[in-house]
Amino acid sequence: MAIAAAVANITRPIIRALEYLSPLGLLGIRLWVANVFWKAGLTKITVTDEFPFIGLGPSTLMLFQYEYSVPLIDYKTAAYLGTATELLFPIFLAIGLGGRFAALGLFIFNIVAVISYPGLNEAGVQQHQLWGLMLALLVFYGPGRISIDHFVRKKYMESPAY
Repeated sequence: MAIAAAVANITRPIIRALEYLSPLGLLGIRLWVANVFWKAGLTKITVTDEFPFIGLGPSTLMLFQYEYSVPLIDYKTAAYLGTATELLFPIFLAIGLGGRFAALGLFIFNIVAVISYPGLNEAGVQQHQLWGLMLALLVFYGPGRISIDHFVRKKYMESPAY
């Protein structure tokens, strides 16, 4: 019994410190994954001087037509939906607004990306697995206390769902 009490006395402050720092960890995960998808989305667009000023690059459409084999939808729809997903969901994930929804959307997008690109090498698959794990963590645990979701829940609900 004395050993259990000694272990509890040693681990209790460590656990308390980790629980105190966990919102920073969740914020770090959100920002890291959002950055990855945001940068991927930026590579798919071009900016012009003519209206509508932003559009898909010709290489994006070619990639979706010849390289990626997205199931169930044509390549143009897939290109627009994929680019929109990579540009919009990371914003919501980073600020923690609809954090679980954004993480779930990117999680599903991540799976579709791996399935749709047969030329993905082992290192690429491992990166997607890491991102998928991080996104799953955010789906199950939420965006954390450093998020708009937390402040909305705190203001409009009795207790946060953590």
